[in-house]
Amino acid sequence: MSDEIKHECGLAYIRLRKPFSYYLQKHGTVTYGLNKLYLLMEKQHNRGQDGAGLAIVKLNTEPGNPFLHRMRSSAQQPIADLFFKIGQDLQELEKHQPDIKQHPGLMKGHLPFLGELLLGHLRYGTQGKNNVEFCHPFIKRDLMPGKNLALAGNFNLVNTDELFKLINMQPGDFQKQSDLAAMLEVLHYFLNKEDELHPNDADITSVLKKATPLFDGGYTIGALLGNGHSFVMRDAHGIRPAYYYINDEVIVAASERAAIRTTFNVGENEVLELMPGTALIVDDAGNYKIEKILEPKERRACSFERIYFSRGSDEKIYRERIALGHHLSKTVLESINYDLRNTIFSYIPNTAEVAFYGLVKGMEEYLNKIKVERILSWGKDFTEEKLEEMVNRKIRQEKIAIKDVKLRTFITADANRNEMVQHVYDITYGTVRKNEDSLVVIDDSIVRGTTLKESIVRMLSRLQPKKIIVVSSAPQIRYPDCYGIDMSKLGDFIAFKAAIALLKERDMEYVLTEVQEKINQLIETDELHTENVVRQIYKPFTTQVISDKIAQLITPDGVDVPVQVIYQTIEDLHDSCPTNTGDWYFTGNYPTPGGNKVVNKAFLNYLEGKNVRGY
Repeated sequence: MSDEIKHECGLAYIRLRKPFSYYLQKHGTVTYGLNKLYLLMEKQHNRGQDGAGLAIVKLNTEPGNPFLHRMRSSAQQPIADLFFKIGQDLQELEKHQPDIKQHPGLMKGHLPFLGELLLGHLRYGTQGKNNVEFCHPFIKRDLMPGKNLALAGNFNLVNTDELFKLINMQPGDFQKQSDLAAMLEVLHYFLNKEDELHPNDADITSVLKKATPLFDGGYTIGALLGNGHSFVMRDAHGIRPAYYYINDEVIVAASERAAIRTTFNVGENEVLELMPGTALIVDDAGNYKIEKILEPKERRACSFERIYFSRGSDEKIYRERIALGHHLSKTVLESINYDLRNTIFSYIPNTAEVAFYGLVKGMEEYLNKIKVERILSWGKDFTEEKLEEMVNRKIRQEKIAIKDVKLRTFITADANRNEMVQHVYDITYGTVRKNEDSLVVIDDSIVRGTTLKESIVRMLSRLQPKKIIVVSSAPQIRYPDCYGIDMSKLGDFIAFKAAIALLKERDMEYVLTEVQEKINQLIETDELHTENVVRQIYKPFTTQVISDKIAQLITPDGVDVPVQVIYQTIEDLHDSCPTNTGDWYFTGNYPTPGGNKVVNKAFLNYLEGKNVRGY
């Protein structure tokens, strides 16, 4: 993704099912759980780099001894920072008791973060600030162990104000800035109610069935209770991902299947998907159940997980990204007039590499078909040289762009900042025949178009190709997300800017007024959640017309090389990624009522010049 966006936090949960002495004897270390948590978090570090945190619960502690510990970090390398500090604690213990690692009981008593229940989190902030106070897990403490709660998640909620009202709580400044704070308060509210009925042994299923129907958003959440109970739960539409693995030693859950597979060295079919609306609930003895909490609704798993967010080491995701690129090959062939001899293919940035392979595969299939047809048409009229030349024809692939390390934007004047942005990428000179070769570059998605305009297109134009074709493996991003991706402002989207520009060019600005009036009517009747009115902005134009306008908008002044933009179609997206059909940022078809409310508010914010999100 050339325009970086913050997105998709990561969750890591481990429940040890054996005593620490077992792991020492079988795996050679009493810190087996901590080691695995580190790996599980590190293998998902792509999901969050604003901060990280972990919480642990110790089982069977003596009264008066702490049983719930938490640590969070917003350091530049937050995962490493957390586990370095734990390592320091261990080293300090070993100074006084060199053989303490051989005594699991002593280790548990003296090392704060050696516990049987472990919860880790990686944060990409879509709400709140990036200081450590906003890093998960959040905790609620109580004298009664069963009323202590540590909570972390990958989610956004769009109805936090309503949630605070439902439990009659006046949120403070901190709570107002955090979705997790609202969720924590609601869950703890119902946990207290259950605890009154069953002191220190609240029914987790009952708590979840009362609390989670109130949440409007997409979420995967994990929680530890001080009495040794725990759970991981996924929203009813399955918007955010969740997977789990269970054997007789551990119960594990995470945001990505591949992370579990790598950490525990297990096969694909051993890691299961936590289905929408269900919870993995574990009691204080390590017994578990998969419980349906919410009635599953239409599956709308986030398609951006497959396009970009999740690591491509999962074989299914890898194949789907190949398919995304392959689906684009026919349109690209048409755009270059099938002239493969004078076309170079590349990708920007590195996250688009797998889709690039799919695109090239489509080109190779066409080229091989042409080779066969040509050779057959020759009959016996060919020489060895002629045949060799035909057989050896290849798709021209080059590493056109190289991303430099992030440049420090210490210059604040706009003109000078743009000059710095231009040099985020560098080009490989001598790869393109000037004014002869067309250049096709694939990106996994185009959000704002800023990097394309200020850096990539300008940079590629220096090679003086005949034509630049920018290909997006995702469809046009037209609408804000409110379920965990930092795409909440309409005015940021290049597709929205293109539609607005087209309305102005064609003297159709009355459409903006009509949309505004309709939204205000819905506000008056308390029906803002019932309809996505912003769809009317795009309705007068075909996808191709908007793509052509985007091509104009991302072409910098002074660049005279023709630029074309090709987007994935919605149909081919779903064909490529059949299990992740969530496409609201492309289609405006939101899975929950709160989505319509957010997009309509985002439009009003745009008109009023407010640089804030719509929820």
